Amino acid sequence: MFLFSSSVHAEEANHPEWAPELLGRVTQRIGSVIVGHEEQISLTMIALLAGGHVLLEDVPGVGKTMLVKSVAALIGCDFSRIQFTYDLMPGDITGASVYYPHTGEFVFRPGPVMSNIVLADEINRASPRAQSALLEAMEEGRVTVDGQTYPLPAPFFLLATQNPYEYEGTSRLPEAQLDRFLMKLSLGYPNMEGELELLERGMGSSRLDDLKPLMMGSELIRMQQMVSRVFVDDTIKRYMVSVADASRRQQGVTLGISPRGTLAWLRASQAAAFLTGRMYVIPDDCLRVAVSVLTHRIHLSYEARAAGVTPYEMVESIITRFDLPRQRSRKGNPS
Repeated sequence: MFLFSSSVHAEEANHPEWAPELLGRVTQRIGSVIVGHEEQISLTMIALLAGGHVLLEDVPGVGKTMLVKSVAALIGCDFSRIQFTYDLMPGDITGASVYYPHTGEFVFRPGPVMSNIVLADEINRASPRAQSALLEAMEEGRVTVDGQTYPLPAPFFLLATQNPYEYEGTSRLPEAQLDRFLMKLSLGYPNMEGELELLERGMGSSRLDDLKPLMMGSELIRMQQMVSRVFVDDTIKRYMVSVADASRRQQGVTLGISPRGTLAWLRASQAAAFLTGRMYVIPDDCLRVAVSVLTHRIHLSYEARAAGVTPYEMVESIITRFDLPRQRSRKGNPS
């Protein structure tokens, strides 16, 4: 059983009191548009704070597009939507150099990825060549066109969607690209009460039109910088590394959690702590984000899949195999 100290880290004194309150208002306003998905909304905000990206896999008509549009409207950032189709080319995403005869020069015309918040709709309907145009943008915050590198605007947040039930004419995302998504989420259908509320108020865009910016991009960047300074005890880091290592040696797993995945788990845990107003991570933060961060990084063998094992069940079995760190009081006694 690991033990870690809950003594207030030096950074906690610098925690802006306005941040959790402001983030709470943003989350609440998104919830007024997207009904019955409070936890998924919070996880999306955690990914945003961590500077990561989200893959939203779900059936049509549950509010995937509305979710990212609501986030963009409330943060007051530029928003663009890329509809992925089989004939989409990389230049349609990143932009291209256009030749102007009257000047005899090539001028770069930015593509839709050069926005603060980008919706990559039905990303698996494009070819692997088009999908790969996002790799550099997601990992390094820049795009390279004709040998020239162009930085993306900050903050930069990508939310991609895919339909898990229609596979005709789709290209499965490669593992290298899946690994670049901080989280994989699913909204699912609302419960009966939530769907009744939708019917009563309507599902038109008027609710979205009512959203006004509650924060600016510069405030989000400041919060992201503070999230990176959220304290994580060594025992919690050791717990995360133990889980990742076990996943790579687990029977039935052909591809385990990568070092990038462990780092993503750490960043998401820091953001989860910050969202609740803490500048230190506790075990509950790790558990809250574990499934969303780790499930899509586990690749099962054919035998495991044939036996009906799911990545979710595999992650659950691995993270519960190890004892969570126990919190110590400020005096050092186990709490």
